[in-house]
Amino acid sequence: MKKTVLILIALAAMCQGVLAQSSEAMRAITGTRVPKGYPMYYEVHDGDTTYFDSIDPIWVFPRGKGFKRSGDWRKEYRLVYNFNKIYPYALVGRKMMAQVDSTIAADATRRSQRNQYINQVERELLSLFTSDIKHMTTSQGLLLVRLIDRECGMSAFEIIKDYESGFAANFWQVVAKIFSQDLKKRYDPKGKDAKIEELVQIWDSGKWDQFYYSVFWESPTKTVIKTDRLQSQVKKKKKR
Repeated sequence: MKKTVLILIALAAMCQGVLAQSSEAMRAITGTRVPKGYPMYYEVHDGDTTYFDSIDPIWVFPRGKGFKRSGDWRKEYRLVYNFNKIYPYALVGRKMMAQVDSTIAADATRRSQRNQYINQVERELLSLFTSDIKHMTTSQGLLLVRLIDRECGMSAFEIIKDYESGFAANFWQVVAKIFSQDLKKRYDPKGKDAKIEELVQIWDSGKWDQFYYSVFWESPTKTVIKTDRLQSQVKKKKKR
């Protein structure tokens, strides 16, 4: 089957090459050119033709102005790039965590129900985000941990311990130590995480696109997340 597919692909490529050569040969013989571009709207007034077109909007402002320390941020371009990609995940994580807490408080009256629900949520999260996480760099993963702490109000260690177990939290803390990280360390907006906090404030102000453009001179790529709500539910025990 694989050989058949490869043969068909090769034939298609060959046909495309023959057609391209035929087109070039015909142009050489007839001396004509294939028109390029796209149709434009126009109006004729008193014999004069005016053409109209539209261009995408861009942000224009003087270099070095509009944002304080913009020059410094150009030196921190990797942090700005990673933040643009990762922060939406932290915001979705906050919504999902609030949903889980609300569901547990309302429906999980038994510990067995709670554990079963947490396991179901874990499987759903893996299904939703495994592909995205696989494409994250180490620095992006560490940034996500810091931002989740900020948005959820809990360190990564506390989240693991609360929803899984103390053993799981201690295990991942040992793993983090191997990479010189500390899952217990809290988000510090006035200290080590001050630069991240400044980016959060710019995002919340609604001026992120302008700021990003001032650093990279191009509009930011938007991170698209499929959903911000979980489908998992607490399974009710059937009445006999």
